[in-house]
Amino acid sequence: MTTGQRRPLNHGYYSRRRQSARSRWCRQPVTGMSVAGPRYPLFLLAPRPWQRWRLSPVRGQAVHRRERHPWSYRHVLHDMTPATDNTWISIEDEESKAFRASVVEWLMTNHPHDCPVCEEGGHCHLQDMTVMTGHNERRYRFTKRTHQNQELGPFIAHEMNRCIACYRCVRFYKDYAGGTDLGVYGAHDNVYFGRVEDGTLESEFSGNLTEVCPTGVFTDKTHSECYNRKWDMQFSPSICHGCSSGCNISPGERYGELRRIENRYNGSVNQYFLCDRGRFGYGYVNRTDRPRQPLLAEGQVKLSLDEALDKAADLLRGRNIVGIGSPRASLESNYALRELVGAEHFYSGIEAGELERVRLILKVLNDSPLPIPTLRDIEDHDAIFVLGEDLTQTAARMALGLRQAVKGKAEDMAAAMKVQPWLDAAVKNIGQHELNPLFIASLAETRLDDIAEECVHAAPDDLARIGFAVAHALDASAPAVEGLDSEALELAQRIADALLAAKRPLIISGSSLGSTALIEAAANIAKALKLRDKQGSISLIVPEANSMGLAMFGGDSVDAALQAVISGQADAIVVLENDLYRRVDAKIVDAALSAAKVVIVADHQKTPTSDRAHLVLPAASFAEGDGTLVSQEGRAQRFFQVFDPTYLDASILVHEGWRWLHALRATLLNKPVDWTQLDHVTEACASSTPQLAGIVNAAPSASFRIKGLKLAREPLRYSGRTAMRANISVHEPRTSQDIDTAFSFSMEGYSGSAEPRQQVPFAWSPGWNSPQAWNKFQDEVGGVTCAPATRALA
Repeated sequence: MTTGQRRPLNHGYYSRRRQSARSRWCRQPVTGMSVAGPRYPLFLLAPRPWQRWRLSPVRGQAVHRRERHPWSYRHVLHDMTPATDNTWISIEDEESKAFRASVVEWLMTNHPHDCPVCEEGGHCHLQDMTVMTGHNERRYRFTKRTHQNQELGPFIAHEMNRCIACYRCVRFYKDYAGGTDLGVYGAHDNVYFGRVEDGTLESEFSGNLTEVCPTGVFTDKTHSECYNRKWDMQFSPSICHGCSSGCNISPGERYGELRRIENRYNGSVNQYFLCDRGRFGYGYVNRTDRPRQPLLAEGQVKLSLDEALDKAADLLRGRNIVGIGSPRASLESNYALRELVGAEHFYSGIEAGELERVRLILKVLNDSPLPIPTLRDIEDHDAIFVLGEDLTQTAARMALGLRQAVKGKAEDMAAAMKVQPWLDAAVKNIGQHELNPLFIASLAETRLDDIAEECVHAAPDDLARIGFAVAHALDASAPAVEGLDSEALELAQRIADALLAAKRPLIISGSSLGSTALIEAAANIAKALKLRDKQGSISLIVPEANSMGLAMFGGDSVDAALQAVISGQADAIVVLENDLYRRVDAKIVDAALSAAKVVIVADHQKTPTSDRAHLVLPAASFAEGDGTLVSQEGRAQRFFQVFDPTYLDASILVHEGWRWLHALRATLLNKPVDWTQLDHVTEACASSTPQLAGIVNAAPSASFRIKGLKLAREPLRYSGRTAMRANISVHEPRTSQDIDTAFSFSMEGYSGSAEPRQQVPFAWSPGWNSPQAWNKFQDEVGGVTCAPATRALA
């Protein structure tokens, strides 16, 4: 091929241009090849050094700037070749294809070929690559290498014989997530990936090994207990309820049970990884003691839907009612409760001190001169001050982001020497353990202390004084701190100097230590940084999945609600998805519940509060209902129903909290139900609160279609649907109909990647059954998916 000529794309030639700053980690030959191009076998589709591997030979030609004639073609490893202008790459060259096929063949020499009994089968990256390269006959006839497996705890199963020595596990676990108890042992082609001895993996991100591993070495043990293939599960786009980070997840269901949770890529939030709480903490959805039917008289009598609504209306009619909401319930459900009892009788369900801190955080973020970073943005800051938060416990995904942020110094040093950031070993060698400054002021030791430049452990008030001293060191007009010892003053000055020296400083604090002073100190530091013209950010952590949304929504504390009942101002309580005994002292709760003439609880769990209720309404969990949450960064995101529990058991009367409460209001007022779809209540909620006006844009409406089709919750190969209820009846009913969303409870619908869409239930594309298929849904490798949610805070 001569200079200036360009082969058409269908010949398999691609131009490799210089990478943008946004995709500086991208090691793909060209964005289009991996996102929209042909099926090309790769073992490195996540754009990070822990993903590099050998399956990348292509034949390339580079046109040298000073040479009149092009270099001859030669094989290159595209993931290890710097991007230069006027480079032409062929992925369909016969020698390159043969090369890649031979790589897969020798990878498989010691592999047990146990796909039928492997938990990874059906969403295995190695399986995808083997099919793509056409390896379908085994020529190796010698004894296979074998290993002894380890017991790695309750979440991760270990089958070392399936290992292909790609080193992904240790690259992620040690280099990326900072774990120390997983390593590689041995030499040459006889290496072992595991712990020194049996034991539970210590990292709070160990569950990601199940997706990072391209084979079945590390698998989800919770899924193995009741296993089925990926193509036989029903998925839905959802949001993790484990904390306030708002990570995107794909829960999978079979036979009315939640079987596993996979990471759902969102380039602005969690990207490719989840914490273990978010991945494995779904067991409460499958509890057998959950309320499934309306229960009367302390759970002794089961009622039908109409009986429950009539009984609830009879109990509440003529009563002075208080409604207690919940920060773990959706905005829609909290709004329906407020409409039922009236705005003046709606209470947030949050303890008074916590509510004060969350409201203060909302005020600070609304008034802050510095922007609120996304979880992805956090990785781009070059000096961080964590004030009062143990992030691995309160916002673990943010803690993982900080581990990447501190590595930025080595990357900057490498960039100054014109070394590409994907040359991981070279970057580490240049950096020599140099890190961006991270200062942690916490109550006790944290799991981030190993990467911190300095740590201080003290009482919350003393930590706040250090924070105020930092603000004063940055801005002399900020209040000074009296009586601070010289050691603390020197520390405050060092922190201030580091923040001033940074291009993008970051301040992180929150409410976990129960101190408003810590939040105020963080706000003062943010103001001082802005006065010094620093382009920094501030992030404040709130306790629960919808704490921020409820703060925007309004309502007094749960303490005030209980006091209103105890004092006789109210004699009936409606509790939404909340256990009051976890919020307030048990004596106060007992007094209020005893004083109340009527207690109605709508919840998806059996709790001490529901045990005291006169009537329990079975609410839907996140897997059985739809709704909107607002994360700690102010991002409004929609979670969608994974499955319809009534399809397999018609006696189950589980419904979203907003549906129960609106129907109860209609029954009380003798009016028809006018919220028949999720869109109706979402629009009403948005119009009631100006700051929440944007939640209608958090996801497409129920009328959204692609090529005239709803979006499929089930993969195309979903099997057994006609036999699933055969033990109940030989007559197959119609599949459940979803009137609330754009999704169908079926494999019938759109499930491709060619059309841009925001909500993706599961990652699949022709030829890509593994999680690597997420690259087909991105605007560029490692980029963002289409329009992820909406921000209620700037």
